[in-house]
Amino acid sequence: MKKKEIKFSLVYRDMWQSSGKYVPKVDQLTKIAPVIIDMGCFARIETNGGAFEQINLLFGENPNTAVREWTKPFNKVGIQTHMLERALNAIRMYPVPADIRELMYKVKKAQGVNIARSFCGLNDHRNLELSIKYARKAGMISQAALSITHSEIHTIDYYLCVIDKVVEYGTDEICLKDMAGIGRPVTLGKLVKSIKDRHPKIKVQYHGHSGPGFSVASALEVAKAGADYIDVAMEPLSWGMVHPDVITMQAMLKDAGFLVPDINMKAYMEARALTQSFMDDFLGYFIDPKNKIMSSLLIQSGLPGGMMGSMMADLKGVMDGINRYLKESKQKELSQDDMLIKLFDEVAFIWPKLGNPPLVTPFSQYVKNVALLNVMQLIKGKERYSMMDNNTWDMILGKAGQLPGKLDSEILELAKNQKKEFYKGLPQDAYPDELDKYKEEMNQNGWEFGKDNEELFELAMHPREYRDYKSGAAKKRFEEELKKAKTKIQVTEETPIKTEEKPKAKEKFIDPSWKEVKSTHKGKVYFLGFGEDHLQIGDHVKKGDRLCYVESMLVYYEIKSEFNGRIADISFKSGKQVAKGEVIIRIDA
Repeated sequence: MKKKEIKFSLVYRDMWQSSGKYVPKVDQLTKIAPVIIDMGCFARIETNGGAFEQINLLFGENPNTAVREWTKPFNKVGIQTHMLERALNAIRMYPVPADIRELMYKVKKAQGVNIARSFCGLNDHRNLELSIKYARKAGMISQAALSITHSEIHTIDYYLCVIDKVVEYGTDEICLKDMAGIGRPVTLGKLVKSIKDRHPKIKVQYHGHSGPGFSVASALEVAKAGADYIDVAMEPLSWGMVHPDVITMQAMLKDAGFLVPDINMKAYMEARALTQSFMDDFLGYFIDPKNKIMSSLLIQSGLPGGMMGSMMADLKGVMDGINRYLKESKQKELSQDDMLIKLFDEVAFIWPKLGNPPLVTPFSQYVKNVALLNVMQLIKGKERYSMMDNNTWDMILGKAGQLPGKLDSEILELAKNQKKEFYKGLPQDAYPDELDKYKEEMNQNGWEFGKDNEELFELAMHPREYRDYKSGAAKKRFEEELKKAKTKIQVTEETPIKTEEKPKAKEKFIDPSWKEVKSTHKGKVYFLGFGEDHLQIGDHVKKGDRLCYVESMLVYYEIKSEFNGRIADISFKSGKQVAKGEVIIRIDA
């Protein structure tokens, strides 16, 4: 009897994304590419996608060059390359007009990307329809991905309904995107078998994070059920909150009777050493050691392992205020572990009430943010849902797609009281075409559209980051951030740092005509951790836009703009103490 063949895909860039803040630069990627090829065990390589290209821009590096140079060696030897994109959100965190989405596939195909892995965080097939059609039109292989989670709603029949629609739209392949690693192995096996029985010609790929510990068993079950490809990682960035290592997967599947490729261990060790050298160079400064640890606590909350870092940062930012309140009210203070358990419990409690959105970017962030604010309000004896940002409301109201479950009556009543209107149309229709606007900006600035319109695409997809890349501001910020990170490590290791030659800080220019935005309370100012807003100098804001929060005695006060204009100055960093009446932001109105 002929053995069933299982092929491996190395998600090299996602290994970094799941571990820390940054991914390798183009010179590092091109250095390791031939070694990965020499390993001889990969049929596919993940090359770019959501967040990766933004990170290139944050480096001050051209993402188009990075994608072309990274895909080139794999294209040459016949290893397929695949990207990850978020359907309505494409490769950013918020919705993208249809004309920009369509351009993306043309550009990525021209740059050497073979497969478009497309997922909708809500599993709304309507958001996937254009992804599938645009990818195929551009000559790419369309791989529609299911956002896997575990609940009474997310049954095999539920997923098969989505499968039937994406097959109808023309997808070539299916991916099980088990982003939190909480898919139950036997259930995933049954799902793959059902897909293969119903659509035998469709290839199936499994992507599972290792955080809660299910992923190795899940890989075995989906392989037995007929899966064709398994996503894997490699040391020193496997396991923990990342993905299982290719060595383990290969040995397990070989023992189970599958035909799997051999691994050139000499090349593996060389690739391992190169990856470690990238960490030693600078990437390791931005990797939280806790991301190397697996945790069964993730099973209950269903949150992706990669979110642990952001959750811990959020908790550190509010612990002082929480314990100060508890101490003053003569209650027992909480440890960070106490707070983490409270947060996990709250996520599990509110998740079904918010319609069971799969906890994947960006919806995992929205649910986590609501949970964090709820925990703080409950500790103070107040009610839940006192504050939810606009992104969360867009999810609740249907602008991002149809929620899998029903909203709780309490959420519906809250929407009614706040006079919120539910969106009934197609999500894409709420975001009209914008490409002409960016063409005009390119022409006004004298910027080249680039080969295959790739520079136009980057501006349209990541306008703020691309402008900062072109001005040099992004590279300067990154270099300053890296310098601070290295200094922090030096201090931790008690290495002497020369301070006598420290240059004097330049006096900051303040235009007296700029409008001042002052703090309404004494407390800590926060720009991050609540939605995806990260205010930067140069951003354009409108009257009524939220600029930041000030946390005072466990209450978060929203600071909104009273002007239309451009952010000219930001006087405080996120998490810093601010006095009532102090200027936080200045706007060139």
